[in-house]
Amino acid sequence: MKKLVEYINKGLAGFTVSLSTFLVLCVVWQVLSRYIIGRPSTVTDELARYLFMWVALVGAAYTTGQKRHLAIDLLTMKLKGKRKIINELIIQIAIAVFAFVVLVYGGSNLAIKTLATGQLTPALGWEMGYIYFCLPISGALMIFYSVVYAIEKIQQLISGDVALSDAQQN
Repeated sequence: MKKLVEYINKGLAGFTVSLSTFLVLCVVWQVLSRYIIGRPSTVTDELARYLFMWVALVGAAYTTGQKRHLAIDLLTMKLKGKRKIINELIIQIAIAVFAFVVLVYGGSNLAIKTLATGQLTPALGWEMGYIYFCLPISGALMIFYSVVYAIEKIQQLISGDVALSDAQQN
């Protein structure tokens, strides 16, 4: 399982860096075309917006996989032993539920309904539904990571290896 997580981490990191690089190039071209050439590019403006959506959501999935997501860990830092592991397990379950309800279920509904309407992007002429698929894709990745980490926590509880959880705090 660790090999799969590492493989997905590397793939997501590379994908996010590629999208970010392309996003920066689009924005630089937008600025150059507006102020130097005098004719702003509408295509790069729109493309930058959609790239930003993908970078933000795929990046959020990557951060979840790195356990670097936004968290208020005041309670977790004070807990020790089994209580800490149970708290971390509850957090992973909450992340998975949120990702499923909001990103996978809600995002899929949005993407499918938008595809059904045939809504196109103004400058690029792309189907908006495909752009919105960043929601369920990132949600599925977050769920994957949460399930993997929840399994780790359950294994720690079963094995009684609470020292590992306490060591991760430092």
